Amino acid sequence: MVMEGVFLLVLGGIWILFAVVQDIRKREIANWLNFSLVIFALGFRFFYSLFSSDNFAFFVQGIIGFGIFLVLGNLLYYGKVFAGGDAKLMIGLGAVLPFSDIFTININTFLVFFVFFLIAGAFYGIIMSVSLGIGNKKAFVKEFSREFRESKNYFNFSLMGGIVLVVLAFFLEPFLFYMGILVALSPYVYFSAKSIDEGCMIKKVNAKELTEGDWLYKDVKIGKKLIKARWSGLSKEEINFLKKKKRQVMIRQGIPFSPVFLISYIALIYVFIKGISFL
Repeated sequence: MVMEGVFLLVLGGIWILFAVVQDIRKREIANWLNFSLVIFALGFRFFYSLFSSDNFAFFVQGIIGFGIFLVLGNLLYYGKVFAGGDAKLMIGLGAVLPFSDIFTININTFLVFFVFFLIAGAFYGIIMSVSLGIGNKKAFVKEFSREFRESKNYFNFSLMGGIVLVVLAFFLEPFLFYMGILVALSPYVYFSAKSIDEGCMIKKVNAKELTEGDWLYKDVKIGKKLIKARWSGLSKEEINFLKKKKRQVMIRQGIPFSPVFLISYIALIYVFIKGISFL
């Protein structure tokens, strides 16, 4: 990797570190942090192309990467996979990750990063969920017991289906045995995740502690004004209104997801250092 690529790699790493610290401390990633990453990355590309290159390929590749990750970030946001700060950080990295003037090499970089991101995200989500369940054992057990009572038919149906598939495995295909185990355990996995969400991620806070983008647990009605619980979170105007009324509200806390970006980015750096190619 040439020096301009190394500069971008270091730039992205520094911004991700800031994002992780801010996300863990405040449970948000500020817009200025994400927007400044785009400005610095594209600004560097533009001036490098203007003074140190025979063409603007380096800058154009940054624009293309930004466009691709803009689409990807919005898909993940509106698909309710990412919160707004995570989506904007993903978009910002789109301006950083094209380290080459060659489009096919950059696509390979995108794919490698995204594969690392999916793997790291899966393990991180499992570890954080288990940690939350253990740390809030009473709340988790109480919520899971309630879910089990209300959805007992799902557990029974899955158990019966799993037993049928395990029995069929001895007469038909062996893989049906594993399918049977999966079917029998699936409601436990689903309702465990739901119990963690409902029992461990809901918190009552004073309106003064609210920050833009916080998720309401449910709609709040004060007089004739209705503030809806929506994926985009609370706006500044809604927070100011709640502060004036001195209301306590229930919010749904999210798991800080920025560490997944850092883990994936470190894995990508390792690939470059080792010179591993996936093409």
